Amino acid sequence: MKGYWIVRCEYHDPEAFEEYAKVATEVVAKNDGKFLVRGGQQINKENAKLERTVLVEFPSFKLAEEVYAGDAYQAALKHIKNCSLRDFVITEGI
Repeated sequence: MKGYWIVRCEYHDPEAFEEYAKVATEVVAKNDGKFLVRGGQQINKENAKLERTVLVEFPSFKLAEEVYAGDAYQAALKHIKNCSLRDFVITEGI
């Protein structure tokens, strides 16, 4: 089964976000991940408050977990540690 990262977020430092996005994009690509949603227009409903949505598809749930826990992605997260609010889940597809 495929694995997905579902991220709802907002960032408060554009420069830090750009650095994070650059590194995270490389990490996703190197691990056969595919961005299905990456920002864009959205309408928030039912208590949704965060301004941005990202959906990444990986070939497997296990790989989605491994990429998140890996050193490369954890290094990317350091760029936004103090300037973001995120709701991040890893889920299995059907």
